[in-house]
Amino acid sequence: MSIVVHHLENSRSQRILWLLEELGLPYEVKRYARDPKTMLAPPSLKAIHPLGKSPVIDDGGCVVAETGAIVEYLVEKEGGRLGPGADRAAVLRYRHFLHYAEGSLMPPLLVLLVLQRMGPLGWPARKPLQKMLNVHLDWLESELASRSWFAGDTFTAADILMSFPLEAAQQRGGLDASRPKLMEWLARIHARPAYGRALERGGPYSFARSAG
Repeated sequence: MSIVVHHLENSRSQRILWLLEELGLPYEVKRYARDPKTMLAPPSLKAIHPLGKSPVIDDGGCVVAETGAIVEYLVEKEGGRLGPGADRAAVLRYRHFLHYAEGSLMPPLLVLLVLQRMGPLGWPARKPLQKMLNVHLDWLESELASRSWFAGDTFTAADILMSFPLEAAQQRGGLDASRPKLMEWLARIHARPAYGRALERGGPYSFARSAG
């Protein structure tokens, strides 16, 4: 039985499609369009989960929401594939980045994207927020100075979770060639065949419109 992914266009749920492609699990995509004026998810998603948010998966009647929880569910379902290695330090790094992506990195970036959409009205608050985001980006650059991937020397689901905020930072948050380790990491994840297949399954994708 295929896993059903309730996938909102231009959203963080793209990462779930990518993870499923990496794991080789069969899945079905049910796409939802954003409201063209508000950019919010349609009311029909509330029929799947009361919060009306994406991503949500349905695995044979088991409905799971929240990106991090879905990733943990799928990695566990596949016996730990793309999870951390046995090394304790790698386990802790994996766990940290799995939750850091949404818990610490995404909030200032999300506010920055909203302020940018406000035009001149958002300018006064943008400079201090960008400064805050730069602290995150500088630290992440230093983290990749001694290893290839965020959790260790091999690609894991933690890298999948980190993809959305760093892709958004590249588009709208000041991430550029001044941080070569992060840019090289982005180039490597974009070159993965499973990443490309997920984009084909998920449909057109615009980071500039994907604040939520």
